[in-house]
Amino acid sequence: MLRITDQIAIEDWELTEQFIRASGPGGQNVNKVASAVELRFEAERSPNLPDPVKARLKRLAGRRWTKEGALVLQCDETRSQTRNRDIVRDRLADLILQATVKPKRRIPTRPTLGAKKRRLKAKKVRGEVKALRGRVDGED
Repeated sequence: MLRITDQIAIEDWELTEQFIRASGPGGQNVNKVASAVELRFEAERSPNLPDPVKARLKRLAGRRWTKEGALVLQCDETRSQTRNRDIVRDRLADLILQATVKPKRRIPTRPTLGAKKRRLKAKKVRGEVKALRGRVDGED
């Protein structure tokens, strides 16, 4: 079980780990050992995640979100399979923790009277500058 917050904990059946061969450090050993970890979290089917958290998680995940509603994370940073496994689980926990934060609602504001006057004055000055760019009639 992976505990995210007091209310959210991910059950083991929701996570699927697959070990694959990694690129990167390892020398000749890299061709023999499957040290990279691919973690698949069935987020859409998870009973432990509230719907708003799932929606924010989907937006945060981006391309890592599959059509089936699963979140797929990979890690091949180290040569150690267990260390990669810990890293990818930490990443999943961080991502879900980010998704639990409710975004602050934007309160629309109106420009002040002074700001409106400054904007209109700047537009007027700019228009006068552009008006001076007309064709010059020269006397021959």
